[in-house]
Amino acid sequence: MTQQVRTRFAPSPTGFVHVGSIRTALFAWLFARQNGGVFVLRIEDTDANREVEGAVAAIQEDLRWLNLAWDEGPDIGGKFGPYIQSERLEKYQAAAQELLAKGAAYKCYCSKERLEALRVHQVKNKLAPGYDRCCRNLTPAEQAQKEKEGITPVVRFKTPLQGQTVVHDIVLGDVVFKNSTVEDLVLMKSDGYPTYHLANICDDHDMQITHILRGEEWMSSTPCHVMLHNAMGYDVPQFAHLPMLLGSDHAKLGKRHGSTSIRQFREQGYLPEAMVNFLSLLGWSLDDKTEIISREDLIKHFSLERVSKTAAIFNYEKLQWMNGQYMRKLTPEDFMQRALPFLEKGLQAAEINHPLDIDYVKMVLPLVQERVKLLSEVAVASQYFFIDQLHYDRELLIGKDMTAESTAAALKIARERLEKQTAFDAESLEAMMRPLCVELQLKAGQLFGALRTAVSGQTATPPLFQMMAVLGKERCLKRIDTALAKLAGN
Repeated sequence: MTQQVRTRFAPSPTGFVHVGSIRTALFAWLFARQNGGVFVLRIEDTDANREVEGAVAAIQEDLRWLNLAWDEGPDIGGKFGPYIQSERLEKYQAAAQELLAKGAAYKCYCSKERLEALRVHQVKNKLAPGYDRCCRNLTPAEQAQKEKEGITPVVRFKTPLQGQTVVHDIVLGDVVFKNSTVEDLVLMKSDGYPTYHLANICDDHDMQITHILRGEEWMSSTPCHVMLHNAMGYDVPQFAHLPMLLGSDHAKLGKRHGSTSIRQFREQGYLPEAMVNFLSLLGWSLDDKTEIISREDLIKHFSLERVSKTAAIFNYEKLQWMNGQYMRKLTPEDFMQRALPFLEKGLQAAEINHPLDIDYVKMVLPLVQERVKLLSEVAVASQYFFIDQLHYDRELLIGKDMTAESTAAALKIARERLEKQTAFDAESLEAMMRPLCVELQLKAGQLFGALRTAVSGQTATPPLFQMMAVLGKERCLKRIDTALAKLAGN
């Protein structure tokens, strides 16, 4: 490969980016980085009716969150800009005129009503869908009459009707299309804006894109794109069509399966490095066993040759597991920095002082880091460290082979010992409490279970004595008093 690799991600600003599009962006980014190439961000905003305000900024923000930096793009420029299609309209209009002059395109005057009637007829009669080329061979006089009637035409590509077009795809191999089956696609709409088919051909050529990575759903349009490149005298870039993303039911991944935009995963508390790792394995693999892969290793080993031809299943449970793996690898300081915004948000409704005491938070979070898989779970997992009033069922205090009376008796003695305890660190508490179990002729689980529920309102928590040490003596005693009142029926 003598030419420098240049890939691109070209989203439309129609809302938050779908994980399928982000997977495409990731593969394009990895391929560019692996080959010492250039990754281009281009905004395809020629469909003004579908554009969502703020979507361009959101796209850039999501890519930055994933640390998928682009080398050329709307905000940083580059020698092949502008990188926003609405700022390149003159280029597309000139290309359309060139194709018309070459006889490789024609003006189509068909109304929306006629096209809809044609579609209904095709569906009813089980015919292949597509334009019937009604305007393809209009005479100059017929065209003049249409113009006289004030009809603003679209421009369609005049697909060669004979022969075949071969798409050389790095992933799928050679895919052959009979030209007679390829539709005369619209290139320029009546409003003067190009369709995807014309705009991306012009942009990919102008920006010297060498490799086009996109979802396999675009394969049906690719023969027309190859023909368009040839008609314009452009070199045809290399194509790599990536496998579809499916839900667990093997249907195309959609909202019914769960979150689908990268923004949703971010807001739920997934880590960007976990998302990158997970998405990289949707249609690609390092080998048959490796699941946790660093960004550096992804760049080092990524290749299009190992991209699968078959669809990839988006396994939400596996993603959550993987996120948990990455969470546990974080240093306590890093974990705190990432978790703090989620903690603050999750505790907003609680009657506690805000902002949170950072020194106290630093003691709390290491206790829950091993127990959460999402940053959004941190507030629930640690709530009892911050609130004053615990709400739990009295029965949770009573362990196996215990009664309300025996539990209360054990807790009273434990409280007396705790009140006298001067050193309230985890080690000292455990050294005092374990002999107490023997003294009371209780199993550790019986006494410790009652204590755990009394001080946290939970039956499953971080290690009991570490938790009590962080909660502090005063809060623990107060909560045991509340538990005793519950056991007494008050």
